Amino acid sequence: MLSIVPRDMGWIEVVCGPMFSGKSEELIRRLRRAEIARLKVAIFKPAIDDRYATGHIVSHSAQRLPSIPVSSSAEILEKARDSQVIGIDEAQFFDIDLVDVCQKLADDGKRVIVAGLDQDYRGKPFEPIPQLLAVAEYITKTLAICVQCGSPASRTQRLSKDSERVVVGAADIYEARCRFCHEVHDDD
Repeated sequence: MLSIVPRDMGWIEVVCGPMFSGKSEELIRRLRRAEIARLKVAIFKPAIDDRYATGHIVSHSAQRLPSIPVSSSAEILEKARDSQVIGIDEAQFFDIDLVDVCQKLADDGKRVIVAGLDQDYRGKPFEPIPQLLAVAEYITKTLAICVQCGSPASRTQRLSKDSERVVVGAADIYEARCRFCHEVHDDD
């Protein structure tokens, strides 16, 4: 992070990309560095995401940090008041109010680091990430590797026939694909 930023100034960082691109790993890396710097860190994840552990954010490579599961973005605002750095994983599972929550936290002088999918399984913008990208000071777009051709992958391919926008899953339901190998079916 830039050393020219005053300690009491807040900002928003967004780490986005497809599944299997290292978003949670990057979030964990940044949060661990904040802990090393002896900053007070609060970490949140949506309660709906219970794939690996309910009380931890966990990367697909099994890196983990303790976190607080919350049912709404409003809970983050309530529970992060005493923290200097706030980490939020799987932001695509939160309501659009997450944008206002992040803005409020940053306005209060906090560093807010958000990770999430920027596109849904159809390749469409996945709220609230596009809105967070518009107000963030720092943006990192991560890419995975396309399992079909080995090119950089910016999309998430759903392997099941579920048509709901939100279906929580991992390698059993999703894989990374590039723009050319990503398939959207007519019924999607």
